[in-house]
Amino acid sequence: MTQGTLAPGATRAHQRFVWSHLIEPYLYLTPALVLIALVMLIPLVVGVSYSFQSIMLLKPGQAEWVALDNYLALWSDTKFWISLENTLVWTFGSLFFQFTLGLGLALLLNTSFPLKRLFQAIVFLPWAVPTFLTALTWAWLFNPLIGPLPHWLAAVGVLPEPFNILGDPDLAIWGPIAANIWFGVPFFAITLLAALQSIPSELYEAAEIDGATAWQSFTKITLPFLAPMIAITVMLRTIWIANFADLIFIMTGGGPANSTQILSTYIFTTAFKKLDFGYASALAVALLFLLFLYAVVLLALRRRFVRL
Repeated sequence: MTQGTLAPGATRAHQRFVWSHLIEPYLYLTPALVLIALVMLIPLVVGVSYSFQSIMLLKPGQAEWVALDNYLALWSDTKFWISLENTLVWTFGSLFFQFTLGLGLALLLNTSFPLKRLFQAIVFLPWAVPTFLTALTWAWLFNPLIGPLPHWLAAVGVLPEPFNILGDPDLAIWGPIAANIWFGVPFFAITLLAALQSIPSELYEAAEIDGATAWQSFTKITLPFLAPMIAITVMLRTIWIANFADLIFIMTGGGPANSTQILSTYIFTTAFKKLDFGYASALAVALLFLLFLYAVVLLALRRRFVRL
């Protein structure tokens, strides 16, 4: 046997390796990859291409290539910057309270107490309520004529008198945020509770023997174990909230005076009310770019937490 040749058995082993590791897995993945391409990649490419065109639905035969004109128009669009600012308030205002309350409920549900299963079902209930019904319910709660919240807030001195909070440009954004907090807390409670239950109890027992306080156990054991899960859930929830236009659209419609207009509602109204699909696509690509940058930063931080 000359140098560089393989025995018949070695050749067959090499062929089996190539088939089982380099060819066969991709044959199984082909249907999923084709489906992903049809459902996600192709619409994404089409949407991005629309952002470089002037496409008015009422003038379907007059679409033309405008290069970067739609993106340049964003810089001078006051409504875009207002929507971007509102998006930041809406997203991180909702996220902070959702995460804080969700973590607290997860820690509570990780202990034993009477009627725990009933309390757990009540905590998870908002996640099962349809968004449309949630928005209508909270709009009713904020109604100054028939809703209780303005009267309760006035009774405790938060408001000078009962009035329409959703009609006040300075306060309107907090109505949908309150509804979104109620709606999104179960997501963090469920995911963080699952992560808490995976932490070995021996670690807490050893910490207790060493004389660690409850706060030390939380900061030295619980948080480090939860850090990877916190990073991924915060990233996912941030993306969902930023794209979550349902509550705002039903409760306020983006008003009053664009005080609750976020990028996702602005995209919707531009596309389906003004019928300007080119500019709406540019807005959507801008939002996608911002969320992509946020995800990259957060995933980098997550890798650092995992190494630690």
